[in-house]
Amino acid sequence: MESASHNTDGEMLWAAVGKDRRWDALGGLRVLPDEILCIILTKLTPCDVARLSCVSSVMYILCNEEPLWMGLCLSIINRQLEYRGSWKKTTLHQLDLLNNYNEACRLSLQFDGFSSLFLYRRLYRCYTSLNGFSFDDGNVERNENLSLEEFHMKYGGQKPVLINGLADNWPARKSWTSEQLLLKYPDTKFRISQRSSKKISMTFKDYISYTQIQHDEDPLYIFDDKFGETAPDLLKDYSVPHIFQEDYFDVLDIDQRPPFRWLIIGPERSGASWHVDPGLTSAWNTLLCGRKRWALYPPGRVPSGVTVHVNEDDGDVNIETPSSLQWWLDFYPLLADNDKPIECTQLPGETIYVPSGWWHCVLNLETTIAVTQNFVYSKNFEFVCLDMAPGYSHKGICRAGLLAIDSRFEEIEKNVVCIENSSSYSDLSRKEKRVRMCKSPEDAGYENCINGMSISNRSGDLEYSYDISFLSIFLDNERDHYTSLWSSSNCIGQREMRGWLSKLWFRRPELRELIWKGACLALNAEKWYERVGEICAFHEYPPPLLEEKLPVGTGSNPVYLINDRVIKIFAEGGLESSLYGLGTELEFYNLLHKLNSSLKNYIPPVLASGILLFENGSYRVLPWDGRGIPEVIASCDLISIKHNEVDYPFGVWGKKEFEYQNAGRPLHEFGNHGKNYLMWPYIVTKRCRGEIFAELRDALSLEDTLNLASFLGEQLHNLHLLTVPHPPTNESIPVVIEDYIQPSHGNGFSRNVTDKIDHPTELKLYISILNRKRKDVLRRLAEWGDPIPSKLIEKVDEYIPYDLTVFFDKLENETEVCKFCSWIHSDVMDDNIYMIPRCSDSLSEENTSDPCLEKSTYLRRSNNSNIQEHSWAPSHILDFSDLSVGEPILDLIPVYLDIFRGDSHLLKQFLDSYKLPFVRKESLMVGLDNRCNQLSYRAMCYCILHDENVLGAIFSLWKELRTATSWEEVEEKVWGDLNNYAGVS
Repeated sequence: MESASHNTDGEMLWAAVGKDRRWDALGGLRVLPDEILCIILTKLTPCDVARLSCVSSVMYILCNEEPLWMGLCLSIINRQLEYRGSWKKTTLHQLDLLNNYNEACRLSLQFDGFSSLFLYRRLYRCYTSLNGFSFDDGNVERNENLSLEEFHMKYGGQKPVLINGLADNWPARKSWTSEQLLLKYPDTKFRISQRSSKKISMTFKDYISYTQIQHDEDPLYIFDDKFGETAPDLLKDYSVPHIFQEDYFDVLDIDQRPPFRWLIIGPERSGASWHVDPGLTSAWNTLLCGRKRWALYPPGRVPSGVTVHVNEDDGDVNIETPSSLQWWLDFYPLLADNDKPIECTQLPGETIYVPSGWWHCVLNLETTIAVTQNFVYSKNFEFVCLDMAPGYSHKGICRAGLLAIDSRFEEIEKNVVCIENSSSYSDLSRKEKRVRMCKSPEDAGYENCINGMSISNRSGDLEYSYDISFLSIFLDNERDHYTSLWSSSNCIGQREMRGWLSKLWFRRPELRELIWKGACLALNAEKWYERVGEICAFHEYPPPLLEEKLPVGTGSNPVYLINDRVIKIFAEGGLESSLYGLGTELEFYNLLHKLNSSLKNYIPPVLASGILLFENGSYRVLPWDGRGIPEVIASCDLISIKHNEVDYPFGVWGKKEFEYQNAGRPLHEFGNHGKNYLMWPYIVTKRCRGEIFAELRDALSLEDTLNLASFLGEQLHNLHLLTVPHPPTNESIPVVIEDYIQPSHGNGFSRNVTDKIDHPTELKLYISILNRKRKDVLRRLAEWGDPIPSKLIEKVDEYIPYDLTVFFDKLENETEVCKFCSWIHSDVMDDNIYMIPRCSDSLSEENTSDPCLEKSTYLRRSNNSNIQEHSWAPSHILDFSDLSVGEPILDLIPVYLDIFRGDSHLLKQFLDSYKLPFVRKESLMVGLDNRCNQLSYRAMCYCILHDENVLGAIFSLWKELRTATSWEEVEEKVWGDLNNYAGVS
């Protein structure tokens, strides 16, 4: 046996001994391998690890390992990172305990009788030198002076290549050194890439100091996608090489497109572990100083030691992989020559091209500085769209090849022959598909083809090919974009993806054939085009023109602009949710005209509505005005709520019941969400002329923007004054008592007050919905994660009342009890406001009386030259499919955060026109914390409870709030001005 001496830095020194200390020191835990014990320790808190180190000598050794404390520190980090010489000290600094740490009290402890091959190997990796680790005779082709045509013909979308000379004229070739960057950007904060859910940043001087003294196995690595914002002068030091300038994401504004460019700085031993670039995009990477060693495998070839996890519910992809250095030291030497990756050493000034879907791993052989960008172009566009399609099978196949087929090989093999009967894998029992390459490369069953792109599976005759026709076989035809969960691993958000395809369609008409192919993969656009064509045929409308084939905008339901009409097909949330969406909208329109409200002049008129259904191989249309239950619905057991005989069973109160039924439940458990019932409610409205505000925002004058704020104040004033229909009888709205009254939770609100309240059933229903959301708030906030600060998520229970009944106290005049609720639009955002150009002098009444007359000549221009020539006036508010009832302040949230983007001047202009009080009563709950009657507090609570990630918008608009220590601080910054609003009664 050997002995171990442990110094203050946690290093292991080995010597011969006579007795194994492990038996006595670990007790029953001695049966566990050291690797497992170390993994268990990472799940503990720093304080618990410190306590556990006192238990025994072996625990002392394990609990003082630097890699352990590095992981612990990165898991609890709550401020800017400052390395303090060791990760244990750095952790104590994060916990404000460093001053209590007395180095002089710590003696060097020596223990005989303990050895660990696992700890030794890890220690070796921490101190190994990579001076002779290059692979200069690699098998990645090298080239230079490539033309665009030569690049596309020889390499584009096919194989990697190292290109010399693309950066010869960049200022960065001389100025991007550690020394010069340190002189220019010492206090600039850069983002750090590490295996942590936290967003970590360090000043550049702290980072350089860290790199000079660290001995980490996987050192911190600057991998900053926001360097263009924090250090904009760096963008002037390089330019995108001419052969990579085509990028279809360019049609998006910089704040809408996914992360695409990164500054990369790392010391020796750092690097990027095995991965496929996000969204199956392609990438170029130019090295400015140092040397990088690259390893690459073609698509579908999972590297040894790597596990691919694909979630069955939403297709979320996670890759479990050793660090770059560990892979090179522990896995690479075991590979047979014909199973080794394609390799090269990248030198300063060289640019490497990585095609879509290629696995790659990078190891820094010395301190390196590089810049990289991901892009979408003609060669990978369809793959990017495919990766955003709903389902999971195709995502696994794209990355893991035929290994992802698992036990369904024979069935899939049949589907290759009969593509039209492609498998959906929808009945697999496991929620997560896992694919792992065995440590023995021979077990993988791969053989390289000549072109490096096609791989055969020896267990059968099915041959893998990274070809869009082959990969699309594995799409799940039972899932649809509009009704399926969106994967958090997708490179872009769901709304942003729809907007991206729509903008490409209108701004790049020469690409429409390619865009259509991509949209059919990502949106199932061909099916929706077929459906909207059936609706047009039934109503004897002209069929969609070529330019009208694709759904427009970012909305959560497919919307078509066809001639002078807008056709919206309801799909989001499944059939039941869609019926409530259309039913409530039709009920509202009927009420609007019945009361002859002036608001109707600013809402496009309804031309038709109904239900499209597919049965017996063909489509048919059933007109429906929202009244009653359609026979096709009544005859099927499709609706979870049984309605009494009311005029609008799918109206607003039925919708609230449905909301109550699903409140606080994960999205995939909602009603019939994600299920395909082959029925789609739809509505046809008149098409507005002009532009949506989202297209005009940056070109509008201050006067036009202020006028818009006044317009919205006036129209929401009119909306919130509208009579809300009487709810059905109390017996038809079931409310679980536990959802209505909750026990006190230590936040200052006593149950014995709320017990005395006797609210009407409709208010109980509303409160119960809020309380169900309140129960689920921690899960939802944790799922949304960044940029919501984790320390605020931990404090949310202390901030929000545990029982939302306290928002609705007993009224002095009980006849006013129903006035708590108003019609709520819920989605007044920048893509739901239409504006029209003013005349040179002013808009006459004649001009504004019917602004739904003609197609705009300004629609979706690729430049704003025409836009800037005009003054613009708001004309219409669109999309009432999210209508609900609730407190009026709910409509202020999207207006202020999305349309005004937190501009307090626009908020004041809005409130001056709105004029109604948001709180319509005086509290009788004497002695309680009166913050429930403060508008700022109510607004902040509603933001936290919101179904959408409103908090993400808040912390994106007010980045300084990411360091906030309390919700009260966020409340005051975002909503504090509301407390001065004169409309409060």
